Amino acid sequence: MKNKNQSQKKMLVIFATITLITIGIVSNCGCVGKNKNTIKIEGAFALTPMMEKWASEYRKIHPEINIDIISNGAGQGMADALLGIADIGMVSREINNTEIQQGVFFVSVVKDAVVATINTNNPVIEEILRKGVTKQQFIDVFITRNITTWGQLVGNESLSNDRIVVYTRSDSCGAAETWAKYLGKYKQNDLINAADSAVNGDNTLAATIQREKFGIGFNNIGYVYTKKLADGTVLPADNIIPVPIDLNENGVLDENENVYANRSTIITAINNYVYPSPPARALHLVTLHNYTGIVKDFVYWILTGGQQYVLDAGYVPLPPETITAQIGYLESGTRPEIER
Repeated sequence: MKNKNQSQKKMLVIFATITLITIGIVSNCGCVGKNKNTIKIEGAFALTPMMEKWASEYRKIHPEINIDIISNGAGQGMADALLGIADIGMVSREINNTEIQQGVFFVSVVKDAVVATINTNNPVIEEILRKGVTKQQFIDVFITRNITTWGQLVGNESLSNDRIVVYTRSDSCGAAETWAKYLGKYKQNDLINAADSAVNGDNTLAATIQREKFGIGFNNIGYVYTKKLADGTVLPADNIIPVPIDLNENGVLDENENVYANRSTIITAINNYVYPSPPARALHLVTLHNYTGIVKDFVYWILTGGQQYVLDAGYVPLPPETITAQIGYLESGTRPEIER
């Protein structure tokens, strides 16, 4: 009898130990409730300010939902969404066929644009603002480097022999892909290969141009128009200004091409297709295979109630018929590009 009691005690000790270890493992790994009330979002700098606004407003009506947002570039957002590390990837470029074949599912949620940027103390700033810059001139600056001084760019080398210092992005990003696509059949690597320097992140590139008198780069408009006045007008930040595009290439920036005064004027130009596309483009939310659960609910809200915040946040709404199509894709879990 004594041996039997000892065996029972040993079994109880073993059972209790296993139970405690199991509870400990589950607690330490965070598996209890993991993702139940949390949405993890990563990706494009271009979409981050908009997503932060959406997350803030959504949590007012769903305080039980946590939304973690990491701004680390469209490439990383896409990669982590495909790996299932992120619930949502923010992507500011076109989705390619390879990513679709890997199982990505996406919906378009808003529109934005990339602009070339220079320092306001640039030696030929008045000429640039009077004449604008043609696409071919941008190609000669960013890709071929056939234009190397600021005087060459405005067609008067006596104005400035200062060398143009070209900056681009080092992180895999939609802004660089979009700017390269605007210039022609180029990729981000073409910009990197030709540039004097490549920096990580939209905000870092904007800060670099603010410091560099002879620099030229490009940014999403949300990182250029950041100076808010009391009347609500949003101007370019100090020491940085968009480079106007001479769309009809007549050597003069015509009144209809002068759309860069403040955030509202360029948003209107994007909305009216005056500012070309690219470098204007739709921004996307991607995930692996399909949206489900609280993540799907959040994306649905973005496409419905969340659209009321788009203009105030400095973005351009997609046409109503486009939004309706995205809701259909979200609800059905597929879209034409994926069916092909």
